[in-house]
Amino acid sequence: MGYIKEPAGVDFVVDPTPLTAADRKKISEIIAYYKATGKKMPLQKPTTKTRLTNANKKKALV
Repeated sequence: MGYIKEPAGVDFVVDPTPLTAADRKKISEIIAYYKATGKKMPLQKPTTKTRLTNANKKKALV
């Protein structure tokens, strides 16, 4: 990484993102799985995002 000069009047502050207890537990499970098997843990993809097809886009706009 290189040096980043701060513009006048702007302060760059880098803080760690706090983890929830559930996040810490999941990370620990992933690390333990990797140490035991040497492979990446298969993760479930989130099902909340949906992709609109062209036909669905037209219906959504009407």
